[in-house]
Amino acid sequence: MPGETFTPYGPSHAAVLVVLAVLAWWLVRRGQAARGTRAANRLSTGFAIVFLTLTLPLQVYFNLPGRFALGLSLPIQLCDLAWLAAIHALLTRRRWSAALTYYWGLTLSIQPILTPDLDAEFPDPAFVLYWSMHGLTVVAAVFLTWGLGIRPGWDSYRVAVTATAVWAAVVFAFNAATGTNYGFLNAKPDSASLLDLFGPWPWYVVVETVLIAAVWALVTWPWTRQPAPERPAAHDTRRTGPG
Repeated sequence: MPGETFTPYGPSHAAVLVVLAVLAWWLVRRGQAARGTRAANRLSTGFAIVFLTLTLPLQVYFNLPGRFALGLSLPIQLCDLAWLAAIHALLTRRRWSAALTYYWGLTLSIQPILTPDLDAEFPDPAFVLYWSMHGLTVVAAVFLTWGLGIRPGWDSYRVAVTATAVWAAVVFAFNAATGTNYGFLNAKPDSASLLDLFGPWPWYVVVETVLIAAVWALVTWPWTRQPAPERPAAHDTRRTGPG
């Protein structure tokens, strides 16, 4: 309600988690039933349109003069890029954007869902944007992978690692030029965080990079051990890279 503060694992958080879980289950069931057909494409495109309708106007709203802050507002965090990758993957079913949605969505965007850093309570626009962006990105990753059958492989892994390395280099340079700290690439957060366990800069960046690469390898390996699906999703034959 207006004026109230969001409480992690309070009523609104629990409600959002239930909605996201039910939505993911429903989309996976529908996607599996229609896999490889125009109906699956329509379902995916419809999801993308709803996703954009919920998030794009609010992104514009929070970047209007008076609300914009250089160090906070630019959509250049990896979770922001995961949102864009998810929209692209839902609209096109391309393997490269589905790969980014899988790795960024299921290992990065899921963290703000489980450990939310949010003050605004429903129906504040900040609440709606936060949960729409993070929550629907994770749902999109689940739908694309288990619903449409766009499975990751080692080619997908290479795409995600390369794209993340390019992002880190560009954002690091941007931070250095503007005095910002997107991605905590140039300095640790002021408050205590898990990064404190990884040593001083730049070593915590190195440790974090190695851990992410290892986790992504672990969530890739099981898919490479399974036979290909009998009915691949539309455009699922497009490769993400050499392999």
